This record gives sequence, structure tokens and C-alpha cells, in this order.
Amino acid sequence: MFESLSDRLQSAVNKIRGYGKITEDNINEITRELRLALLEADVNYTVVKEFIASVKEKALGEEVVKSLKPSEVFIKIVKDELVELLGGEKADIYTSGKPSILMLVGLQGSGKTTTIGKLARLLRKKHAKKPLLVACDVYRPAAIDQLKQIGKELNIEVYSEGKGNPVEISANAIEYAKENHYDYVLIDTAGRLHIDEELMLELQNINEKVHPNEIILVIDSMMGQDAINVIEGFNNSLKLTGAILTKLDGDTRGGVALSVRHLTNVPIKFIGVSEKMDGLEEFYPDRMATRILGMGDLLSMIEKAEDVIDKDEAMKAAKKMSSGKFDLEDFLSQLKQIKKLGPLENIIKMLPGVKKMGLDNVKINPKDMAHIEAIVLSMTPEERRNPDILKAQRKIRIAKGSGRTVEEVNRLLKQFEQMKQMMKQMKNGNFKMPF
Repeated sequence: MFESLSDRLQSAVNKIRGYGKITEDNINEITRELRLALLEADVNYTVVKEFIASVKEKALGEEVVKSLKPSEVFIKIVKDELVELLGGEKADIYTSGKPSILMLVGLQGSGKTTTIGKLARLLRKKHAKKPLLVACDVYRPAAIDQLKQIGKELNIEVYSEGKGNPVEISANAIEYAKENHYDYVLIDTAGRLHIDEELMLELQNINEKVHPNEIILVIDSMMGQDAINVIEGFNNSLKLTGAILTKLDGDTRGGVALSVRHLTNVPIKFIGVSEKMDGLEEFYPDRMATRILGMGDLLSMIEKAEDVIDKDEAMKAAKKMSSGKFDLEDFLSQLKQIKKLGPLENIIKMLPGVKKMGLDNVKINPKDMAHIEAIVLSMTPEERRNPDILKAQRKIRIAKGSGRTVEEVNRLLKQFEQMKQMMKQMKNGNFKMPF
């Protein structure tokens, strides 16, 4: 996400650190690089022009010129302007009454049906709400079946009347939700390959019938600047309350995210970051800005960990670590918890200063973790609880059982011992960072 843009922006703002003072010449040089980086990321020309003008005006102000650390003030200006460009404050879902009604709209192929399932999961998981999915895409072959399959996977009910009238289906679904005490109704509407009168008329009719709290446009972020035209097309007919950008984990340059709010005044509420059902995140402009500038995103990382890691298991492991009784059984349990976080390189990229440490392009082969797991699983419970009994014959048996080599078994045991020693030092207060 924003990888190329992030590299270019970081390179530009890092140059300013080398200057003793801020002058019009070096500000012009840096803003020229910022402009090129944003244009290459497919950010709208008008947006880039206004962004650069605002940065330049503030950078040449008295506050920066007289500052003891002008480079730090300049970087803060760039960050603040990026936050503003991305929407300023986080835009929350508007709720009123029970149920709250969310209507999702979009073109065919934007990932709308999958996204509605992800959103329902997020509302249930993060906000402890009871959502109902409504199948109103009665035209696309297998759309209703797809939504039912998603509902089954997530254990969330889907309201469907088959190939009926979408306006009546949505109205009936609201009554059903009221009778069965649902908190949210999420309406999956039909899409088209392009905006047309028939599509808009149907959406307007649903809007007038059920009066949704939110009309959210699901849009493919890989569309580039044409996405702005799509947003404006929907917004002119429906008055959108927000947008969800999908496929931000793909080969997208990020221009849409940096242009949407400024050009259309439609806030980004969520972003799709993977194809999995947990791959939808709430959109925080300040966190995204710090991530783009290489300052990390610890809050999002912590939230992701809280979402997937079993707290009781983590507490139990922490107690064992502090007592020095951490064994390979506990290690295996923690390994399974870590795997739930998804690709580890994505987590590492959320840490501040990863580029300086040379970790921004690190690749962690999931097979390596699978090999470690296979080795530990090839041990008996007694061996996992007491690794000291692992002598030559046992190691040969474990290597054969896991399909690995004795050298790999020895390496794992050595690393595990080093980890235990580090924990012991941390407990005694003698641990020193290795840099």
C-alpha cells in the first residue's frame, strides 16, 4: 500500500534534515520532489498543486525560519497537510435507531458483495453488534448465492427473497430486522459495469423507501483517477455519506485515497487490505499519513494483534516467561497465535524506522514457520516440556518425523535457549539492547 509513494516522499523529506536552515531555494527543491512523487502516484493534478502551495506557504513562514529544528517543523507540516488531504478526522459510521441501515453501492467488480461481509464481521467483532445482510442484487448471476455463502462462513444471517423487487425486499428486510432485534441492516445493492439511469433510479427508490443512515460507495482503488468520476456520478444522485476503498493491498499507487476527500468531500470510512474476511480496516487519516512518511503505525498494529490474539493465552504465556518456565509447548502455542496476524512483513512495516533498519523489504517465508512447527510437533509432549532430554537419537527421530534435518532441529533448540536466556535477563533487569 502506497509503497512507491512512501519511498519517494520519505526520500524527499529526509533531504531537508541535511540542511542547517530553511531557505526558499531548498524548500523549492524539496517541494519539486514532493510534487513529482504525488503526480507519479496518480494523485489528481489540482490536489497536488494545492497541497504543494500550502506546504510551501507554511514552510516559509516565521515559525519554520526561526525554529531551532527547521527540518522537524517542515516534516510536521508535510504530515499535517497529508492528514488534511486524507480527510483530517476519522469518519465514523453514523448510527441512529435500531436497526441502523447501511446501503452499499458500487460498480460491478468493485468487490461490493465481499466487502459487505467484511463490514458485517467488523461491526460484530469490534462493536459487538448484531448485523443482518440483505441480498438486493437480484440481477447478477450467483450474487445471492455468493452473499449466502459469505453469511454461512461468518455465521451471519442473510435475508433473501430471491429474484424479487429490490425496493420491496429492502423494506421487508427492515421489518424483519426490527422483529428480530438486529442492530444493523447491510443492504447489498446491484452494480453495473458503468453508471446508468436504470441503476441510479433503483438505488434512489431504495433510498426513498428505507431512508438508510449511511449510503457507502465501494470503489476499486486500482481504477486510478477515473474513480473520482464514479464517486461524483453516484454522489450527484444519492448524496453519499462515505466510501470504502478496496484492493489497497494490490499494486495501487495510492492516488485515489489522496484525492477522494479533497475533490468530492466524500470521506473514506474503511479500506480493504486483503481478500480475507478480516481484511477490512477503519480508515484513520493520521495513521495513514504517518505510515506513508515511514513513521510507523503502532496503533493499527496493536489493534490487529488484539483482534486475532487470544488474550488469555497471551497472559498465560507472559506469566510463564516471567517465571522462567516457558517451554516448547508454550512456544508452539505462541507460534500459532503469531500466524493469525497474517504475513509478518506487513506487521514489521508498521514499526517506526523500519527503513533505517533495512527491514522495509524483508521477506519472511511462511514455509520457514511451517518447518519450525513441524519440528516441534514431531516431539513428544514430554520432550516439548523438557527439551534438555533431547539427545542425538531423539533428534534423529524428530528430524525424520518432521522431514527436516538434524541441523535444523539443533538450530531451533539453540534459538529457543537463547530466547529463554534473554527472557531471564529481562526479568532480572540485566538485558541490554544489542545496538
